[in-house]
Amino acid sequence: MSDRILVFYGSYRSDRMGVRLADYIVAGLNGRGAQAELIDAKAVDLPMLDRMYKEYPKGTAPAAMEALAEKIRTADAFVFVTGEYNWGPQPGLKNLTDHFLEEWFWRPAAVASYSAGRFSGVRSGTVWHSILSEMGMVVVSSTLAVGPISQTLDAQGKPTGSAGDSLERSFGRFADDLAWWTEAARAQRGRKAPPY
Repeated sequence: MSDRILVFYGSYRSDRMGVRLADYIVAGLNGRGAQAELIDAKAVDLPMLDRMYKEYPKGTAPAAMEALAEKIRTADAFVFVTGEYNWGPQPGLKNLTDHFLEEWFWRPAAVASYSAGRFSGVRSGTVWHSILSEMGMVVVSSTLAVGPISQTLDAQGKPTGSAGDSLERSFGRFADDLAWWTEAARAQRGRKAPPY
């Protein structure tokens, strides 16, 4: 059975570099036999949070929100690709994520961060660990931290130079960790219904 993994990316900037990392992760997971799909917050274009998905009467949520809720409910795992804005998470990714709650429950999530500089977005990545845990996901310990992103991945999301080589070495462990927890969570959900 192929793992269905949603890879979330949240920059709304016109010159987006982080999408290189999102594309790299999708390609890498698919290359390992998963069914990974990029969910681009800018393309989904949900409004600033007013009402969560669950607060709409059944069948009345906006079409983009309804479609994404179904994808989240049927996914086996998630990856969140985050840049760092003033030591914090990108507002576009956080806004998209906050539209949902129960839909995320009882599945693993992994965090990949990036920046234009040498800190690789790790401060934002650290913040996402607590956010995702609070939203009912099991956050795996392995992370990816990429920076400077322009020296690590080219415009097509292909590794370049020594920084790209380092990313390639790190990706296997990251993907293995997520795959282990994905299998464990699926087996447990099949064995016993979640407690709530």
